[in-house]
Amino acid sequence: MTTKKTGEIRYLVAEELKLAASLLYQAYHDDALLMALFQADKADYEKRLRAAIREELAAFWEAKQPMIGVFSGQSLLGVACLTEPGKSFGPGRYWHWRLKMLLTAGYVSTKQLVAKEEKIQAAIADELGLKHYHMLAFIAVNPIYQQQGWGDVLVRAAEQALADEPSSQGIAVLITQPHHKQLFLQHNYQRVCSLAIGEISGELYFCQTSAAASTANSEVAAHG
Repeated sequence: MTTKKTGEIRYLVAEELKLAASLLYQAYHDDALLMALFQADKADYEKRLRAAIREELAAFWEAKQPMIGVFSGQSLLGVACLTEPGKSFGPGRYWHWRLKMLLTAGYVSTKQLVAKEEKIQAAIADELGLKHYHMLAFIAVNPIYQQQGWGDVLVRAAEQALADEPSSQGIAVLITQPHHKQLFLQHNYQRVCSLAIGEISGELYFCQTSAAASTANSEVAAHG
């Protein structure tokens, strides 16, 4: 698929994972949540962050989770990585992910990553009563190409991935940078609640599929 901005959208192949890891490292290097999780005050922060991102992408690839890239020629402009529902994937369940992450990121960082996932799942279940949905784990645009509308393209591409998993009830995303909110609000994401991950506060947003919203409305009407 080619967008009106002359960018090609497609799922990443194995040979492109290094490109994606480099892009994500640049984009998330100064992210407050990752800086806290991976202890940016320590000398080996950058090394551990690089290793953690590589392990994350390797786990996504092995579990056949959707990793979407936007390309202009050979240049990777942006990446969006999602976890599909119902495939036993994620820090809390993927045992060899835990082992590798412990070796690269350390015990404290790994424990906090697992806690992050558990908090998100609990919030979606408690607030929305949903269990079968996608999670937008990473979304980033190469710093060189930011402020050019590629974030909007990536969000749309993530929404299109729902077509490959029609039983999904929507997409969740944890936002820790306030200036990112508008991007998701314009795509009908709704605020669920605030979440604290360690010392960092974020806001959980969710975009329900039309089918899931219709089902929820029907249930409300039936019990009204």
